[in-house]
Amino acid sequence: MGIIARFRDFKAIGLIGVLGLCVASMAEASPASFTIKNDNPLIHLHGRWDSSPGTWWAGSGFKLNVQDLQSLTLNLGPHTTQPLAAVGVSVNYEPFRTINVTEGANAIPLSASSTTLSLKKRSQSVVRINVEGWQDNRINLETIGLNAGAKLLPYTPQKLAFQFIGDSLSAGQYCPDGVDQAWTFLTGEDFKAEHNINAQPGAALTDIVSYGNEHGVSYQFFRTEDTGYYYTTDHNYTTPWNFARDQPEPTHIVIHIGANDNSQGVSAANFTQTYLTFIKNIRVHYPHQPIFAFTPWGWPNSDGSIGYYYQGVYEQIVKDRIATGDHNIFLVNTTGWVTWADVFPSNQHPSPSGHIKIAGLFTQWLNNWGLKAEKNWETPALV
Repeated sequence: MGIIARFRDFKAIGLIGVLGLCVASMAEASPASFTIKNDNPLIHLHGRWDSSPGTWWAGSGFKLNVQDLQSLTLNLGPHTTQPLAAVGVSVNYEPFRTINVTEGANAIPLSASSTTLSLKKRSQSVVRINVEGWQDNRINLETIGLNAGAKLLPYTPQKLAFQFIGDSLSAGQYCPDGVDQAWTFLTGEDFKAEHNINAQPGAALTDIVSYGNEHGVSYQFFRTEDTGYYYTTDHNYTTPWNFARDQPEPTHIVIHIGANDNSQGVSAANFTQTYLTFIKNIRVHYPHQPIFAFTPWGWPNSDGSIGYYYQGVYEQIVKDRIATGDHNIFLVNTTGWVTWADVFPSNQHPSPSGHIKIAGLFTQWLNNWGLKAEKNWETPALV
């Protein structure tokens, strides 16, 4: 319900302002530079990357810690989404900005805002880059160019790391800045945490065809590629994901899914069994991490009513897991979290302000549960 079957004319969320954001000239010019190969171990990759290397799944990207940074160029290969892909860029932990990139050399604007010190006054800078789109979100990283005199340093990840699993309601579908405006991404930022987001718009948890997705999340979560593999003729296969590549290993798992199972007519009994099997399979990789299972916040209507689905099912799933001896799974009751004022009227998906509200409510829930945000970034931006 409410999911459009993978429109191919959606060319990177964040096209608004494309002329203003594709501004290589904004990058500070450097008379000379040196090149970092894509296999440099000091490039801290997060999310899912294939062997090209290229990104899959919204939010995948990398972090850099650079001494004496003045300019940065991304040299991207032919697997990059054409004509462009929208990426979020954050320098020194400032809010993410949308930059559109394409195959070839892309000079990334690094100028700090008026509220912070300029790059020239910093001896150590942290750059975070991720793909924003819920589809058409591939960047094929070949090399990174830095200004002469810059030095790549190790990036130390945060001790707290979220793994989010879901569908369009977790991927930021329809938001101008895509996943960077989603409650999942915002929650990770609120806690100063690392965060991987595996969310497929239109996908059911059950392994069925759903709104253009050839597989359900119960299958695709364990693969490198997202559902876009099916439409990408140069890479139309699925590769088992090596969970050892998740560095750091997630400390907390968050699942919000089921809307598309309900829309596809999956019975409550079948959905329950699929969910229980999915958690069992997750426990192979994450045996001890807390799992937070969201109940649906439903589909708000203009008359104030809410269309709920699988009522009571999530409560039973958690009870069934606890009965097996899994005492590290918790129900997050989201009833009443989202109203008509929090969604796009045309599709009932959370608007940017709605995602902010959801992130705030979940942050409060986690605080009450006992989880607190990290006080500092492990890799600081130093003056």
